[in-house]
Amino acid sequence: MNHPARPTVMLVDDHPLMRRGLRQLLELEDGLDVIAEAASGEEALALQAQLSPDLVLLDNRMPSLSGVETLVRLRKAGYAGKVLLFTVSDAEEDVRAAMRNGADGYLLKDMEPADLLRQVHQALDGAVVISERLAALLDDSIENDPLQVNSDLTAREVDVLRMLVGGHSNKMIGMQLGITEGTVKVHVKNLFQKLGIRSRVEAVVWALEKLRD
Repeated sequence: MNHPARPTVMLVDDHPLMRRGLRQLLELEDGLDVIAEAASGEEALALQAQLSPDLVLLDNRMPSLSGVETLVRLRKAGYAGKVLLFTVSDAEEDVRAAMRNGADGYLLKDMEPADLLRQVHQALDGAVVISERLAALLDDSIENDPLQVNSDLTAREVDVLRMLVGGHSNKMIGMQLGITEGTVKVHVKNLFQKLGIRSRVEAVVWALEKLRD
């Protein structure tokens, strides 16, 4: 009997103890395979070309190449897998730079291990993931002045946007708002058109820009 391949992960961090702890945590989780570790952006680029992991968990503050610079080079090289920045920095400019350049999420190293595992799985399922502290800031940036989000958005579309920016799936949005998943998809399509964006990642970048203003 053939078993489905488990998602593969590469860890990129210049601190060996951090890589070791992450490997131990992820390998305790049934369904994930850590297939590579890199101590630098350059090493990550070389390993990605050889192994093409499903997900890269990438530190930002590294010597030589930063995480964002590594992300840019990964995307230019054609890597289409998931990339999550995993860092100590909650600076808005770092989050914006990561999301603008194709990150699938931005996670902080002070998060609980169980939350990290949950976010990794959500990213593999196609969600954009943001640490709860950062997601709360984004949510507030929309909630505090919803009329300035876009005058064409309906109240329901604003609700969907807030949850979408928080990393919720269409299914979860539907459950929380008491509407069908199909209806959520219609709202997402409409608000993307009204805001002139094309993806959930762009929605996060848009919200970060609004927070800065």
